[in-house]
Amino acid sequence: MLLARNLRCTRGRREVLSGIDLELRAGQVLGVLGANGAGKSTLLGVLAGEIPAHDAAITLNDRALGKWPVQELARSRAVLPQSPGLGFDLDVTEVVTMGAYPFPELDRTALNALIRRALALADVPHLATREYQSLSGGEQQRVQFARTLVQVLACRESDTYRALLLDEPISSLDPRHQLLLLDAVKTLSRTDGLAVLVVLHDVNLAARWCDQLLLLADGRTAAYGPSAEVLTPEILAKVYGMPASVLPSPVHVGVPLVVFG
Repeated sequence: MLLARNLRCTRGRREVLSGIDLELRAGQVLGVLGANGAGKSTLLGVLAGEIPAHDAAITLNDRALGKWPVQELARSRAVLPQSPGLGFDLDVTEVVTMGAYPFPELDRTALNALIRRALALADVPHLATREYQSLSGGEQQRVQFARTLVQVLACRESDTYRALLLDEPISSLDPRHQLLLLDAVKTLSRTDGLAVLVVLHDVNLAARWCDQLLLLADGRTAAYGPSAEVLTPEILAKVYGMPASVLPSPVHVGVPLVVFG
């Protein structure tokens, strides 16, 4: 399990994260919310092992994250950054296949099946032979999502912990594909036992699709728990600096609906 206790992180002279505690459990989706500059992307980068944190505040499977070799870490977690870049041209299938690089033992038959599954989950099978650079921003984002799925699902035993870390994965997507991606994430957490952390800006989508929410304000935890418990007018006003009303969703039973203003 990926675990953080009293997590602190400094960028330059500024402490951007302080006192963060969280558990990223297999079979659950944790949503991270907060205003711009709250520390969401930094938190994801620290949990991914890409940004150093103070002390040994983060452990992966009871081992300090900083002690993990890069090659081993790539076999235990996959990361989708906000703006994944690709400086050279490949077709979509080649980009998605990059997710299997940490698993050289994966045979071609199994890899092809995994690629087909990932393309379907990201709703991009029809783009498989297209040049990546010719795609729209939203299409590229879905292709990169498929790449991370290949990485996090490859050679996975049923009891093997794998974490999927997504930083604003729906920012360039239309409403239909936002829902398709979040549905795929939630489904995989259940069917394949993935531990998922997703940074989101849409509070209502987070309330609907995430099992737990972590709300950040100025690099600190403002609230952490189920959406019905943490999405309150008082907490939302603290996090976003504006009034909010919280109502029962007229569509989804037990899910709060947040209205700002």
